[in-house]
Amino acid sequence: MLIREEDEVLVVAGVDKGTRGKVLKIDRDAGRVIVEGVNKVYKHVKKSQKNPQGGRLSKEMPIDASNVMMICPSTGKRTRVGVRFLKDGSKERFAKCSGASLGVITPPKAKYAEQ
Repeated sequence: MLIREEDEVLVVAGVDKGTRGKVLKIDRDAGRVIVEGVNKVYKHVKKSQKNPQGGRLSKEMPIDASNVMMICPSTGKRTRVGVRFLKDGSKERFAKCSGASLGVITPPKAKYAEQ
């Protein structure tokens, strides 16, 4: 999964289709992501010392990672994400629509560097 926390994504399927938001948390084992403002549910909370008011709290629940797409930083449109090696041997994510870099994933490795 090439999506990272703090990435801006667009929901492409489900009830919240068309909603943009920031990725708050990723569960790689289950293949799910929590996106800010998407798939909100009410959690009923009993009165306690920690929560003296009680009542209903609104919180985001996870959605499948296949239902979101990255937003390209240069064009602002949705895009697929690819991986490529740079000349120094480091690996980076890039937006396939524009070729814009989305950040380095791994540090430089000599065996992947161009000579």
